[in-house]
Amino acid sequence: MRHRIKPLDSVLETANRHSLERSLGPVQLMLLGVGAIIGTGIFVLTAAAAQKAGPGMIWSFVIAGGVCALEALCYSELASMVPVSGSAYTYTYAVVGELLAWTVGWALILEYAVAASAVSVGWSGYFMGLVESWTGLALPQ
Repeated sequence: MRHRIKPLDSVLETANRHSLERSLGPVQLMLLGVGAIIGTGIFVLTAAAAQKAGPGMIWSFVIAGGVCALEALCYSELASMVPVSGSAYTYTYAVVGELLAWTVGWALILEYAVAASAVSVGWSGYFMGLVESWTGLALPQ
């Protein structure tokens, strides 16, 4: 079975025809990522993790930070190989092929859905606690 791979020249030509203007710089993108990490990790999940893991939670943060640093290096390597605006889907399609790119695209959608649901569950718990303390109204579990 042959995998379809999009040639780099075709990717660059498409990017030149259908390009968007960059409006966010490296600082804004970094702050966006830090905000997402802080919103999920510190405000929502830290209390639950500390009750279960205890002091081992600090080591899990250190390990996760190291893994994220390695992932950032891998992603920057991919971005330098295919110098167009895009995502992991674009890079995978250009380098490995359509089938694996399709899998990567759906994995990204699943990742974002799980992350958004974890954040929404945590923030809704805080919000309902606030509503209960102000009004005395508590919704059933």
